Amino acid sequence: MSATQVQQTGKSTSMQKKVLVGGSIGQFVEFYDFTLYGLSAVILSEYFFPDGDRITGLLVIFATFGVAFVMRPLGGLFFGALGDKVGRRRTLTITIFLVGICTALIGVLPGYDQIGWIAPTLLILARLGQGFSAGGESVGGPSFVYEHAPIEKRGLWINITLAATALPSVFAGGLILLLSTVLSDASFESWGWRIPFLLALPLSGVGLWIRSRTDESELFKKTAEARPKEFSPIRESFRENWVGMLQVFFVLGLTALGFYMLSAYFVTYIQTAGDLNREQALLTNAIAMASYTLFLPIAGHLSDRFGRKPMLIAGSILLAVVSIPAFTLVTSGNMGPAFIGQTIFVLALCCYGGGCYTFFCERFSTKTRFTSAAISYNIAYAVMGGTAPFVGTWLVDTTGVNTAPGFYMAACAAVVLALIFITRLPETRGRLG
Repeated sequence: MSATQVQQTGKSTSMQKKVLVGGSIGQFVEFYDFTLYGLSAVILSEYFFPDGDRITGLLVIFATFGVAFVMRPLGGLFFGALGDKVGRRRTLTITIFLVGICTALIGVLPGYDQIGWIAPTLLILARLGQGFSAGGESVGGPSFVYEHAPIEKRGLWINITLAATALPSVFAGGLILLLSTVLSDASFESWGWRIPFLLALPLSGVGLWIRSRTDESELFKKTAEARPKEFSPIRESFRENWVGMLQVFFVLGLTALGFYMLSAYFVTYIQTAGDLNREQALLTNAIAMASYTLFLPIAGHLSDRFGRKPMLIAGSILLAVVSIPAFTLVTSGNMGPAFIGQTIFVLALCCYGGGCYTFFCERFSTKTRFTSAAISYNIAYAVMGGTAPFVGTWLVDTTGVNTAPGFYMAACAAVVLALIFITRLPETRGRLG
């Protein structure tokens, strides 16, 4: 039975399962690297940017967090075109290795006290490398899984892959919590914080090994055989897919904002605006991220049944309605309400994610899927995701209102809801690619 027939019947082969596992591990490694940086913001600000008050240090470290997102569109252009020309599998072996190397590098950098401003400069270079590689991994992994998945289970498979983006917060948060508990404050601040960064290298090695045992999909092979020799994925993407790229930009922009608020900002937000300690913030956020891992595949399954567009509409309405009360609970100063607020936010975000993550793959044909999706996806994550911790910290500091980031989230959700109708967003469920 051919891969195309398998897609039509819904039966899963050993190869398809390897692709699903490999794609999930790749997403885990990529988001582990980015999430770890956000979770370690407080200690990184003290280690690499010790001058000034606490808020200034956090603003600087979150600005550095956003620097990596500047490179993501460039990485998307480079790896997207490479993936559409030479194949997804080859490209993804490069991206997962590079992101692991750059993250492990952060774990061995000396601090400001040792080498002065060379230390934050090297930190920024490592972040640029992370962003460049993530620009390919973030889209290539889901695209690879999508092209292997059974047609009627694409939403489920893609969202299983993307659910792995929440596990790094659970894993990294739990690891930091463990290390900060068993080590003295002096030991953790001296060398203990480095251990999670160094683990990125063996994690990327596991993903690399699994991907070496996979192959390209029949969809990609047939497309590659039919395309002309003089083929420019970048030129063709902008010429044929500009409307779809615009739609993917604003659709993914909302989920990027929500996800990085949750995964990269909330731990710091709960400590600074909610007055909980580091252990309490890490614990409540880890549980919330674990629930994201559970709910997102369910939302993907619902999108296979009801469509991507209904999930996007329902999700954006929920985010517009629940963001302000959720952020109010998060900053209540008590663990119970802080957890409940994050869980409410997670449910709304997963509902939206059930539609958006499959939509960005289905919106484009196989010929230019990697390039078109990578450009729009990574610009969205750079503009909305990369700035989320910085904007959240700035809003609280400027307005003096702890729930100000919740108003920002709600407003963005309302704008996206309007754009879904204004741009006549298409239903993509069931497209053959």
